[in-house]
Amino acid sequence: CIPQGILESAIKITNEAPTGMYANFHKALDNFDQDTMERCSKENEFKSILFALCYFHAVVAERRKFGPIGWNRRYPFNNGDLTISVDVLYNYLEANSKVPWEDLRYLFGEIMYGGHITDDWDRRLCRSYLETYINPDMFDGELFLAPLFLIPPNSDYKGYHQYIDEYLPAESPSLYGLHSNAEIDFLTTTSEALFKTVLELQPRDAGAGAAEGGSITTREEKIKSVLDDITGRLPDDFNMTELFAKTEEKTPYTVVALQECERMNTLLKEMRRSLKELDSGLKGELTVTADMEALQESLYLDQVPKTWELRAYPSLFPLGTWFIDLLNRFKDLELWTSDFQLPYAVTLGYLFNPQSFLTAIMQTTARKNEWPLDRMCLSVDITKRTKDELGGAPREGAYIWGLYLEGARWDTQTSQLTEAKLKEITSAMPVIFVKAIPIDRMDTKGMYECPVYKIKTRGAHFVWTFYLKTKERPSKWVLGGVALLLQK
Repeated sequence: CIPQGILESAIKITNEAPTGMYANFHKALDNFDQDTMERCSKENEFKSILFALCYFHAVVAERRKFGPIGWNRRYPFNNGDLTISVDVLYNYLEANSKVPWEDLRYLFGEIMYGGHITDDWDRRLCRSYLETYINPDMFDGELFLAPLFLIPPNSDYKGYHQYIDEYLPAESPSLYGLHSNAEIDFLTTTSEALFKTVLELQPRDAGAGAAEGGSITTREEKIKSVLDDITGRLPDDFNMTELFAKTEEKTPYTVVALQECERMNTLLKEMRRSLKELDSGLKGELTVTADMEALQESLYLDQVPKTWELRAYPSLFPLGTWFIDLLNRFKDLELWTSDFQLPYAVTLGYLFNPQSFLTAIMQTTARKNEWPLDRMCLSVDITKRTKDELGGAPREGAYIWGLYLEGARWDTQTSQLTEAKLKEITSAMPVIFVKAIPIDRMDTKGMYECPVYKIKTRGAHFVWTFYLKTKERPSKWVLGGVALLLQK
């Protein structure tokens, strides 16, 4: 253990990781030298693939800054992954008369870099990068690593550094295959995190702000105002005894509705209990506990309390918006359970467990046609209608509504994926018709395998996979991080 006095008087030096594609690319290439470039008998092939590997390494390392649209999870990619990959490249080129493209991509994407990756969609992204950057086109001078950035002709070590200096485009999301909106979203998220931290550091006895009459409200007054507002608008629990009595036949859809009501009741009871307890504490009738303090802090900072989050659904909304969203979910569920008829269009994002509803579509079809459930899948057809334009529920399957596309948008004229509009981070999808079909009838040609997530943080909030039509190569949307979200 180093004495504290020495640490305080010592000069502290930190070696921070490079930021930006330019710095990361040069840093990756710095792991090698001219001797490395000349070590392989297949010099041209070795140099080209090594250069592409350095670009790949810089991309996967720096893509993390874009958050969930970059990688679902954060991975500790390091220089060791790159240097070992180059050693493997050398060994395989020396041992084979032709370049073993598939073998190299598998080793790089599934073992060297893929060894860090735990998410299947991130693994697909890694494979897509390697298929884009490392293929036979690189020897014909026709391979673009990024827009306007061709893979360089045969050169020496210094020549490759100079090529990066002269021809690498300015820093932008397009270098990573992402849409320009990814940078807007990244900067917005960073700014919001900064202001949130500043707000949390504000002294607790500071004024909460001006009221309508111009007077300053204290922290306690603001908390009491929010508490009274939520308590006054909180709906009553669903009467489960009555609901069970109304359901003569327990269809898969009915079971989903009843389960959703039970989950909603659990949340409402906890909200009612904690708010009542805090109200008594503020009046001096109860001793204020740590849980009550935490609830006060959440109400003041417009955050969803942790005890509510545990019983609720994933959401990134601040408390005010979250509560309005909760009331909308309750109304939707109330309408559905009034007669237990399948709604014209189900707002999938309003469900605690959207997977259960999608599974119910398959169960209903399987029972009707006597098909094995494990040999079925869901097929989606993107309509051109909104929820208000529907005349009724479909005979088979269901209409779903309230999904948003991130990283691209849906062109209703051509019925396919297309580039997102600038500054439009997410775009609303039309009504989607979902039906269950046998797996062997599913046509995936000309389709993008699009993951569906509950919220923008993605990761563990995966729901399902929908196939969306595209005229572009699916790898374009993979690199763009295109996904469907149940909440903006």
